[in-house]
Amino acid sequence: MAAVRVRQHQQQQVQQPITPPSPQPTIIRRKKTNQKFEKTMLIVLVSIVAVLSVLVLNKQAAIQTTSMDIQKIETEAEEITKKNVDLTVRVSELSTYDNIWKKAKELGLTQNEKNVKVVPGE
Repeated sequence: MAAVRVRQHQQQQVQQPITPPSPQPTIIRRKKTNQKFEKTMLIVLVSIVAVLSVLVLNKQAAIQTTSMDIQKIETEAEEITKKNVDLTVRVSELSTYDNIWKKAKELGLTQNEKNVKVVPGE
């Protein structure tokens, strides 16, 4: 009897249609270690970008300061050049023969014809 029951059970199994399991969408679960790694890398990337932007701003400020210093020095150089031109004109005015002779008379100097030497000049 046991053999008959086993046979009936096997026949029932064969008669029942075997339905293949419906395909379920595969869910890929990330490991927490990957998420931690990705978060860490994102934080590192953001930190690097922040540091680089601060460095760029610092360099731009230094360039701006240097540029302002250069402009000040150029302005001072132009003023000194103008003063030099003015002084050169003043020297040429004061070094004329008439001005020198006038100043010599004011100081009480006289011209001694025997003591005059001619020096070839420019």
